[in-house]
Amino acid sequence: MEKLAFYSNQLERAFLTLDKEEAEKILTEALRSGSPVEIAGELVSVTLHRIGEAWEEGKLALSQVYMSGMICEELIDKILPPQSPDRKSQPKMAIAVFEDYHMLGKRIIFSTLRSSGYDLLDLGGGLHTDKLIEIVHKEKIKILLLSVLMLPSALHVKELKQKLNGTDVKIVVGGAPFRFDENLWKEVGADAFGKDPAQAIQIVSQIMEELK
Repeated sequence: MEKLAFYSNQLERAFLTLDKEEAEKILTEALRSGSPVEIAGELVSVTLHRIGEAWEEGKLALSQVYMSGMICEELIDKILPPQSPDRKSQPKMAIAVFEDYHMLGKRIIFSTLRSSGYDLLDLGGGLHTDKLIEIVHKEKIKILLLSVLMLPSALHVKELKQKLNGTDVKIVVGGAPFRFDENLWKEVGADAFGKDPAQAIQIVSQIMEELK
């Protein structure tokens, strides 16, 4: 644990100074004491989560968090490539920003889930109900994570859920409106609400077990 904490502090510093080469060295060193899945979940994911929390507290710039996620994703693809048997890719999962283009929250969740060994599609932002339904059916998505910034968008999740009625698609929501009113996710018919990356991992893990 002490060694992981040491590596995590070093990795956080490398991410925030955008030193990809140093970050890769730290990961290479850490891999000597653990498997790719363990290092991804217990080191990279935890470090990225801490960076996200620091941004929420106003301690970091948006650009630092965004670029940390970019570097993280590139390194994760090296230690846990998409074709790796260690990746958790079933049932199929995707993440999107619903009716908006504010990508930071989505990027943090996406990067954290991937660093925890999950494989998921990044659908981008600005997606509305009918387009999302089209993608869900085409890609056979079973778990759909939605990041929402504004209350009207959050309320439209109810329409999305109703139009997906009869399918086994699970909708997990997150974002400011759901944090402000922690009962809102139930009112719009979502299957779960995660307020941070750690909760997102727990929720996804639980749903994947239920859908097996």
